Parts: sequence; structure tokens; C-alpha cells
Amino acid sequence: MKTDKKQILVISNQAGLINSLKEELSLEFDISTVNSVHSGYQSALILLPDIILLDQTSLSLKSFKNLANFKSTHFLNKCWLIMYANEAVKPEMEKSYRDIVNEIFYTSISHIKLCEKVIQHINAKIPLSNYWKDSFMGLFNLLENPIVLLHQESIVEMNDAFKQTFKIHKTEGLKLTDFVDCENKVKVKASLRNFARGKHMKAVTNTVLRLKNNKVRNAKISFSKLDKMIDGQFIMIIHFTEDKILVKEKIGTNSTNVEKCFVENSHLTDFSFTRREKEIIGLLCKGYKTKEISDTLFISPKTIEKHRANIIKRTNSETILESIIYAINHNLIDLRH
Repeated sequence: MKTDKKQILVISNQAGLINSLKEELSLEFDISTVNSVHSGYQSALILLPDIILLDQTSLSLKSFKNLANFKSTHFLNKCWLIMYANEAVKPEMEKSYRDIVNEIFYTSISHIKLCEKVIQHINAKIPLSNYWKDSFMGLFNLLENPIVLLHQESIVEMNDAFKQTFKIHKTEGLKLTDFVDCENKVKVKASLRNFARGKHMKAVTNTVLRLKNNKVRNAKISFSKLDKMIDGQFIMIIHFTEDKILVKEKIGTNSTNVEKCFVENSHLTDFSFTRREKEIIGLLCKGYKTKEISDTLFISPKTIEKHRANIIKRTNSETILESIIYAINHNLIDLRH
């Protein structure tokens, strides 16, 4: 299986070690460096690296007091956490950190030999069987948001909430672009393909989703990879409330190219209620019954019921109350009059 470069985060103040790592590992790794354990932890949450290398030889022992946080964090506990330490403090290192890190290498081996150890580990490592996917799929159908598992643009699996929302029950042949109301589906497909193959772990963007019977809804969608070792598989979470962010901003690098593509190639729902529909919604908000609306607007109750049905259908709601809430949330009516 072809994979992108692995990510290695080096926490060190030693220029010689950093230069050696860059020279020996640049073909296999994207190498990031920071000069403190504290900033290293924050950087690790953004990069989600395959390897974190701590250089004890250039850092104070006090800075390692919160080292256990790296492996206790869900997003980092599968990375290979290694330490490069002075041979002179080996007893202390073995006693204090052997159970916290995956491996400790000492200055008895050269920088080049350390690089060889890193490469050997990566080449020999058998990927865990879909760790992220297995963890997530256990909750897949318990989540209220519509969610799909994607392989690039193809829908591999969908949860119960997605099936109910989109009135779909079979995934065979379904593409994400069947539900995204885009001007240029070719660009969207390319964007998803690049996201699947790239190093970024998430993307959050706005688009318009097409439901059954060509109803459309504005939505905020979040893409997130389940496993960096799976070529092209990731999830998409849908939220129809536009003021909420679904993915923690500080976890994982963000793919702005995906976000930009969907924004540029999606028609945001641009409709307004008719004057009569606005009048009816406004009176409903004041507690008017159908007969009272009929008397006020001088139209028949049957016509009012037809308008109510159209309002419910166009807002993809189950009841007129849901339609009113939708209209208020999207500033489609003015209740000041």
C-alpha cells in the first residue's frame, strides 16, 4: 500500500541532533521541531505524529514531569514515543521513564545509528487493525448526527441518523456528490481525493445538502480521518445548525483546501418566503389559529393549509413549528412588525 511520509516530532534544543535527523530521515519523514516539552505536547495534538522523539540531552529533567500526558491522550497513545538520553543518567531514566515511553536510546549510539533504529521500527511495524475505525464504529449508530464513512467520494457505510434524514437504506453506488449541491463536482471529487491522501486530519466547511425529493438544507460538515494508514477512508459528520463547530480546533491539522473547495462550489440555499408565507408565519408566531388567519388575511382556510404545507416542505420540517424555528434561526422573517 502506498502511503505518504510519516510524521516525526522532535523535541530538542540540540542543533547537531536535529540536523542529523533531517539529513538521514527526510526521505521517509516530514520532520517538525520544537524546543520544549510543553510546546511539544501542543504541537503533537496538531500534527498527530507517528513518532515523537524527546531529546533528554538538551532538556532539563524538570520539563519531563508531565511526560505521561503524551500517552494518556487518546489522540496520541498510538504514536511511538521515544527518548534520546545521556548514558550517564541511565539508571534514573530507566526508573522514572521506562514505563512512560516506548523506547529509550542512549548516547552510546550515534545520531546516525539512532536514525537507523527509527527507520527499522517504521519498516517493521505492523499497523494496528484500523484502530481509529474500530474505536469510532462502536458508537457509529448511537450518534444523533447523520454520519457516513467515506472512501474518497464513495459512501462505504452510513449510520441510522443519516438513513433517516436522507431516506436512504443502501450504500451501493452512492457518492457523496449525490447529496452535495455543487456547481463543479469534478473539483469536489479531486478535493476529497487529495484530502484522503494528504497529511491533514480534518476539515470543517459549509455546503448545501440535497435530501429526498430535491429538498435542500444548509449544513456544516466535518471531515475527519479514522486512520492515517487507511488509504482514502474518513468520516463526514453533518450538522444542520450553522453556529456549531463539530471538531475540536486544537486537535489535528486542518485542510483549508477542502473547506475552500466546498465553499466555492456549493450553492448556499438562497430562498425567501413569499410575502403571503411571511404573513402567515408572522401570525402563527402571534398564536393565531387557521380561522383567525383566514379572517385577518381574507383568504380561505384551505389556502392557508396549502401555504403551511409548502412552508413545511421547503424547510424540510416535520411540523409547522419546526419551520417557524428554521425561519427564525435563518433570519428569513422579521418578527418586529
